[in-house]
Amino acid sequence: MVNGPTVNPQGQLHLDGAQHNVVVIGGGQAGLSMSYCLGLRGIDHLVLDKATVGNEWRDRRWDSFCLVTPNWQCELPGFPYQGPEPHGFMLRDEIVSYLESYARSFGPPLAEHTTATRLTQRPRGGFEIRTSRGMITADQVVVATGPYQVPLTPRLGHRLPDDVRQIHSSQYRNPAELPPGAVLVVGTGQSGGQIAEDLHLAGRTVHLATGSAPRVTRFYRGRDVVDWLADMGYYARGIEEFSDADAVRFRANHYVTGRDGGRDIDLRAFARDGMRLYGRLAAVRGGTVHFADDLRENLDRADAVAESIKDSIDAHIDARRIVAPREARYAPVWEPAGLTSALDLEAAGIATVIWATGFGRDCRWIEVPVFDGRGYPTHRRGVTSCEGLYFLGLPWQHTWGSGRFCGVGTDAAYLADRICAGPLREVHWLAGTPASTWPRDEDWAAPRTVA
Repeated sequence: MVNGPTVNPQGQLHLDGAQHNVVVIGGGQAGLSMSYCLGLRGIDHLVLDKATVGNEWRDRRWDSFCLVTPNWQCELPGFPYQGPEPHGFMLRDEIVSYLESYARSFGPPLAEHTTATRLTQRPRGGFEIRTSRGMITADQVVVATGPYQVPLTPRLGHRLPDDVRQIHSSQYRNPAELPPGAVLVVGTGQSGGQIAEDLHLAGRTVHLATGSAPRVTRFYRGRDVVDWLADMGYYARGIEEFSDADAVRFRANHYVTGRDGGRDIDLRAFARDGMRLYGRLAAVRGGTVHFADDLRENLDRADAVAESIKDSIDAHIDARRIVAPREARYAPVWEPAGLTSALDLEAAGIATVIWATGFGRDCRWIEVPVFDGRGYPTHRRGVTSCEGLYFLGLPWQHTWGSGRFCGVGTDAAYLADRICAGPLREVHWLAGTPASTWPRDEDWAAPRTVA
């Protein structure tokens, strides 16, 4: 018999001592999708969330943030997008509303403001989850905490002058909240490119340290490139089909934007219009930052990826004799005229540095031996070697869409079926102890998950 949470006179759940068949840790799109699929199968479960539904989108995205994938790809299980703009791009607050409406549509058993602080195995099977509101137990556990856990900033940031404000991209909200002066954005993944554009459009002087992230064209031959790639089966391609699966999982996302109906993020056009571009940030000495001599290489590589995607679309169109308008290929609108290897921050008037340098995962609270040497959970489609422990919402967990609104539901359904089928068995530590598996806190750095 399930011993579920009771309610105190203030209407709050008593969690301490509760037992459930399944506990889902994380109440974002992955955790909610898991709850929906478990509910369809009649499986008792509880969802824990450290904040509230939509919190990650509400509190860790900037004001003008929008999806880079079209709204029609928002298809959480039982709740596909039904709005008036399937080919538009939801803004931050619309994403939050979409998730809140999803939760209301089926009423998941959700314990908000509840942080899981320790996950261990029980000697006779099942798991114990220590939380900020007491200890609960479960036969099986799904970790759906997502990849955007620990903002990563390089250690060389400690060498910047004290009067330069430093923030991570997750802390950026809008240009007006930054101190007056120029801004140095470090990183050209999706966040870096879009934040640099946001500042540029607001009239701020922007310096941008580029990286190796690829880009993709927004529209080509009459359609959004996402539409073409969906027709080509790209988003249904499983990770096992790639010969370099590990590299694929950690590859930076292509930069593009859904802003104002969608358009390219073209760093060359930024430079043509006054933004200052540099190579990769390599060092900080005093009040001067130094860059690698790879700006031209970074731009050329990003363009080559975008053009290769067009090649694939052209081949698809030709093979199926699809009628589609012809389109001239991209011609670079700007080329680096000379090498700028160093920048004096004070002379350039730079008051703020924004680190668009990605996120990492912190799984030190999970004391179960399922991680590789980089701190990444070893799994097959979210199923770990520890029977009864699963992960959901990882980038490229199974397909490109696994960490997104378009594919997480398929992964959740797969795990729900496994949860229904699998017996529990004990897994022992191969070496060491839970406490000795991770380095000391002062030596620990979050393993990178996404750029």
